[in-house]
Amino acid sequence: MKVLLLNTSDTEGGAARAAYRLHQGLQGIGVSSQMLVKNKNSGEPNVISSQNGITNKFDKIISTVSNLPLRLYPEKDPVIFSTEWLPDSLPGQVAKIQPDIINLHWVCGGYLQVESIPKFKKPIVWTLHDMWPFTGGCHYSEDCDRYTQSCGSCPQLHSVKAGDMSRWVWQRKAKAWKDFELTLVTPSKWLAKCVEASSLFRDRQVVVIPNGLDTQKFKPINRQFAREILNLPQDKQLLLFGAMQGTGDRWKGFSLLQAAMQELTKSGLRDEIELVVFGPSASSQQSDLGFKIHYLGRLNDDITLAMVYSAVDVMVVPSLYESFGQTASESLACGTPVVAFNATGLKDIVDHMENGYLAKPYETEDLARGIAWVLENPERHQKLCSIARQKAEQEFTLEIQARRYLSVFSELAMASKISSS
Repeated sequence: MKVLLLNTSDTEGGAARAAYRLHQGLQGIGVSSQMLVKNKNSGEPNVISSQNGITNKFDKIISTVSNLPLRLYPEKDPVIFSTEWLPDSLPGQVAKIQPDIINLHWVCGGYLQVESIPKFKKPIVWTLHDMWPFTGGCHYSEDCDRYTQSCGSCPQLHSVKAGDMSRWVWQRKAKAWKDFELTLVTPSKWLAKCVEASSLFRDRQVVVIPNGLDTQKFKPINRQFAREILNLPQDKQLLLFGAMQGTGDRWKGFSLLQAAMQELTKSGLRDEIELVVFGPSASSQQSDLGFKIHYLGRLNDDITLAMVYSAVDVMVVPSLYESFGQTASESLACGTPVVAFNATGLKDIVDHMENGYLAKPYETEDLARGIAWVLENPERHQKLCSIARQKAEQEFTLEIQARRYLSVFSELAMASKISSS
């Protein structure tokens, strides 16, 4: 079986890393897997760039043109909103590769036009990494439920018109995909429930398959050694926060962690705790939390990430929205407990008071309480660490993920052969 994964990038961003890991997992169990991406950063020979010299040269112009419709909404929220209206050449490129199964991942950013998907003429499995595939353009609907109808009057666009940009995008999706067969995969039960509630996909098949990771790379490393390598203090309890956009990504909830840490200053832990942050470098976004902050900058390889997870005592993932939450699963694989809110995809990763703590959404006092609970009892902390690693080994390995996908792919390939015979 020949599988082709489509994603905007092979390594940049959480969805890219998830797709690339699946690609590696499929290869690991003997499946012929390739990736077709807009931006290739790895040296992996089975990752193909869809860009040629001309499109590379004009990539910035294409991105600007892709975002032109949003200029009609100068008051829109500072979040990603994708219209995917520009034509592309991907159906022709995919036809030359001749895959048996196409696995779509994160295909926004001017990469894949909404209307191109039915042109592939192959069985398609779409792995959802956020809510965009079934909304009118937003990637997380936040408190809005208009995606359960037909969008319009979009709060993220600050629009009061029913026939706004979000309705236009929704209508294009509804028309293009009306009679087209799609199998949907979500990495969490929460996202699957959102799919089932959506007007676009509520009648589609949805399979929940958690994202996988290489548990031979993400594994516990001696804490003292890891701190020495990273130049982190040996005599402090270290909290970890990480995000691609660092403290500036509002969906990742750094402001909530900030409030929780201010709560912790009232406890006896104040002189014992320091914060470690990866993603950004030290910047103007630094805040006085009452605790010392160690900025590690952007980390680009799994070994360094595993070293960081192993060096700290607890990972805090205070996200407002997560389709899954790979930093949480990576942390568990390294034997480090996770504190998060009992909401969205993180509920599938963190088991309350077993491998971490799930705080009441979005109560910063309970988030602080959870951090303290994880740290205050050394014997309990050691047990949490052990169970954390067990969870990763039992549910999040690349082989487990790849075999679950292979089951879905094989069923679709068989059905395709029967229908074409």
